[in-house]
Amino acid sequence: MTLRIALVDDNPMDRHLAAEALDEVCPGCVAETFASGQALLRHLHAAPLPDLLLLDLNMPGFTGLDVLQALKADPRLSLMPVVVLTTSSAPSDIEQAYALHASSYLVKAATFTEFLAQVDALIRYWTLNRTVPARPAEFSRRSARSA
Repeated sequence: MTLRIALVDDNPMDRHLAAEALDEVCPGCVAETFASGQALLRHLHAAPLPDLLLLDLNMPGFTGLDVLQALKADPRLSLMPVVVLTTSSAPSDIEQAYALHASSYLVKAATFTEFLAQVDALIRYWTLNRTVPARPAEFSRRSARSA
């Protein structure tokens, strides 16, 4: 199964470096990048959901926390795994991200070599540990059988 990843970052160089890192560590991954949270949300309402969203916090206007809040408020988008990938190590940002149900929080590594290792570890973890949520009908059938 191919891992489909969406990345939101307002910085074009950061988007390019992240796409390059993803391509290097996961050549079979399909990555789409977005320059803003609004662009991501428009896309998600009209397309299949990615397996994983990488979200920057420090974006002008509609911040990553705003995006996270909008995602978690939408029943269709709320279960999508969101990994905050940002330069901020501020405790208040970390606390807010987890309060809004981020799946994980990563502070971007300082060098590309370290960033590559970070992305590789993230992809390996997510590939090995992701689960597909049961659809309500499937869950009901399983529950009825086990009863």
